[in-house]
Amino acid sequence: MRIPVGIPRPPVGPDPLRRIDVPKDLASVTTIGVEADPREGGMTREAVETIWEAAERVYRSGVHPALQLCLRREGVVVLDRTIGHAEPGVLATCETPFVIYSASKAITAVVAHLLDERGLIHLGDRVAEYIPEFAAHGKDAVTIAHVLSHRAGVPNVPREAFDLDLIDNPETILQILCETKPRTRPGKLLSYHAVSGGFLIAEVARRVTGKTIREVLAEEFLDPLGFRWTNFGVEAADVDAVGDALLTGAPIVPPISTLLTRALGVSVKEVVELSNDPRFLTGIVPAANVVTTGNELARFFDVLGHGGELDGVRVLEPRTVRRALTEQSYLELDLTLGVPLRYSLGFMLGAQRLSLYGPDTELAFGHLGFTNIIGWADPERALAGGLITSGKPVIYPELIDLWSLMRTIGRQAPKTAGSPLEITNGR
Repeated sequence: MRIPVGIPRPPVGPDPLRRIDVPKDLASVTTIGVEADPREGGMTREAVETIWEAAERVYRSGVHPALQLCLRREGVVVLDRTIGHAEPGVLATCETPFVIYSASKAITAVVAHLLDERGLIHLGDRVAEYIPEFAAHGKDAVTIAHVLSHRAGVPNVPREAFDLDLIDNPETILQILCETKPRTRPGKLLSYHAVSGGFLIAEVARRVTGKTIREVLAEEFLDPLGFRWTNFGVEAADVDAVGDALLTGAPIVPPISTLLTRALGVSVKEVVELSNDPRFLTGIVPAANVVTTGNELARFFDVLGHGGELDGVRVLEPRTVRRALTEQSYLELDLTLGVPLRYSLGFMLGAQRLSLYGPDTELAFGHLGFTNIIGWADPERALAGGLITSGKPVIYPELIDLWSLMRTIGRQAPKTAGSPLEITNGR
């Protein structure tokens, strides 16, 4: 049971070495969801098992108490498996939801694109047209597109914005954002907005619809497609169903700890503690608290990979998806994260070599979540995937196994000639 609101939650974690005990028999901690015959997705059983073996190697690192992986190819689920525990003594299953942290930004971006398609906003509009008070301190030039592409110039927010007691008081959070001074001229430089952008998109959505971003997402996207999870936070009755996040891996020291605290706004330890709190799990934190399963995360991206339609239900027009994937930054140095990345209007784009989604994935798109969470679609491979891990390591030797897993997926699910899922990203 989770600790009730208002009572300090005790630390949740593995042994002092910050690794879990990995059983020799992985089958004893593995559950399998509903998987189609791989041939329906143009794959072989051998290919699917090769991918799962690579996922098991990631789990064997001992820094992920639970790992979910779901792959959809050519519109069918070819792999949907979970390994490990949702909390001590409780086996995780394919139905166990987890917080996906920054991968939430892709879901928030979809809401912005939905509103644009409906004619309620335009991505080129200034944020201050909807939130006049945001214009303070020279932020009047910030556009919605700047926010989606991490070019708004306000990547960080004051520490007081992370007070969980403010979650149910969005007016105070908005006031903090409005009073924040920009670090760079809007549109000029790329600097990852870990938290601020989500609150701005959510407030724009509220002002043009009169509804919360949670309500808009449910009504316009999730409900028509029959999603159970994949929204911002959960109902109070579902809090105990959410799997724990645990701080694992080697202790983080400067300069990495400094970089991460600057990017996240608080320390990694605090991020984990905050994300296990019932206030966080039931509130709306648009950049960070979507709760979902590997299966639903893969399905969400498969909708986009199919140009906004899946299972005969259309929620977005193909042109909207194409615009969402228009490249805004080409391997430009991200001043917050310190690495070169490709961004579109809300998504992290793939690349030929240095890519989250494996090599030769220039048309792939998705988003990374803290720390080893990835939701993505790769139209050239008719592929969509959801990888969720509950451990929160930053540095650990077996990190190469994650890269190997994504590489293995790309190799075992090769590009498909003339795929109907192929969507250009505007390059």
